[in-house]
Amino acid sequence: MAKNSGLSKAKNAKKDEFYTSYEVIQAEINHYEDKFKNKTVLCNCDDPFESNFCKFFLRNFNYLKLKRLICTSYSTSPIVGQQLTLVGWNEEPIKRGNGYVMDISEVPMANGRGVSDSDIDSLLKSKNSGVKKLKGDGDFRSDECIEYMKQADVVITNPPFSLFREYVAQLIEYEKNFLIIGNVNAITYKEIFPLIKDNKMWLGASIHSGDRKFYVPDDYPLKASGCGEDENGRKFIRVKGVRWFTNLDYTKRHEELVLYKKYYGNEEEYPKYDNYDAINVDKTADIPCDYFEYMAVPITYTDKYNPDQFEIINANDIRTNPDTPIKAHGLIKDKDAVITTQIYTKNAEKDLTQTAKTGTILTDRQTDRQTDRQTDRQTDRQTDRQTDRQTDELHMQELSSGERCNGVMGVPITFLDKYNPDQFEIIGLAAGNIRGLAGITSRTGKDGPYIGGKLRYGRIFVKKKM
Repeated sequence: MAKNSGLSKAKNAKKDEFYTSYEVIQAEINHYEDKFKNKTVLCNCDDPFESNFCKFFLRNFNYLKLKRLICTSYSTSPIVGQQLTLVGWNEEPIKRGNGYVMDISEVPMANGRGVSDSDIDSLLKSKNSGVKKLKGDGDFRSDECIEYMKQADVVITNPPFSLFREYVAQLIEYEKNFLIIGNVNAITYKEIFPLIKDNKMWLGASIHSGDRKFYVPDDYPLKASGCGEDENGRKFIRVKGVRWFTNLDYTKRHEELVLYKKYYGNEEEYPKYDNYDAINVDKTADIPCDYFEYMAVPITYTDKYNPDQFEIINANDIRTNPDTPIKAHGLIKDKDAVITTQIYTKNAEKDLTQTAKTGTILTDRQTDRQTDRQTDRQTDRQTDRQTDRQTDELHMQELSSGERCNGVMGVPITFLDKYNPDQFEIIGLAAGNIRGLAGITSRTGKDGPYIGGKLRYGRIFVKKKM
């Protein structure tokens, strides 16, 4: 039996008490409707009585042609028993101490046309509903819950953010298909980035920027803008930097990223690193169409990553200075990735100069704000407007140009929003100002690539496929 201290700490931490809205779930599942026929779905961080994951799959059980739905809850979930009055269910009230499991293979429809809220309420309150107490507290790492995972085809949930590494490790260990929610900064974890690089995990289809609604416990303080209560009085906040992580394929993932900028004639916009054989690319929209060597792109490039177009490479393999240390899993703590030239945009120079002058170690919250600002500047809307101005004829002229270089590029993290693995290859990761990149403790607090001695944002190294 797994120890509960870690999960208890996570559940008591305010940052982990986020519960996914129905709309967020539906927007993502719409891209995978063909993946569920005759499948067993497990939601193993979800109170059967409260979770919108549970509600969504109950309501769509027959439409998706599910074989079986299993939902398990952790006993100290702060929202247990807030909505449904369960006294009388199984002839006793819900208790804290034991988790609950709902295990069903049929969802009846009273009107014969679809599953209504009253159908769901009746099912959950029924003695024959398949809902029962667990022997333990519902920790997803417990032997009891692992047995349910072994029976599942697809695992879908919003795990505690602080246990994201451990949760993903369990999914990989048991070779499960999955669709889960996490923070975009998880891309930089040493346990996560190799999975993205090796095309064993990628970002989902529906969230690429902005914020999303998440429900919180009644005692959660609503201080930030965008917080509020829904029509049922449940508190919610809007959270930035969240992404879906999955190994379920979808059509949009294989759409090629349209490239319109050119490297030749604009070399000053793409300075090269001193210690790595790669050029720096500030934004995903700036990836040149005539460059076929290694590039360093922002971490959020993964939102657009197409494995047919790009390939993620091990950055250790493109070191140009023998003194540059070899990093675990090819994840680069880039005080070692230096560019001595001082060519960059005015806005970037202003931001970097300010960072260099303060000399402070960025907190997670500061890092999130910087990431949000960068992401907001690079929204899909901006990219689409730029792309729409380019005609197909111009694009073909650029691709047929005799001036082409197959080199490495350093591109923004937002590149993953449009990453097509058929078009690009991901080589490695440069930390940026994310403290303690990939689980490696930071000594300086400045773990990013440098240009002219000034700290840059994190970059993903990519190379265009021929």
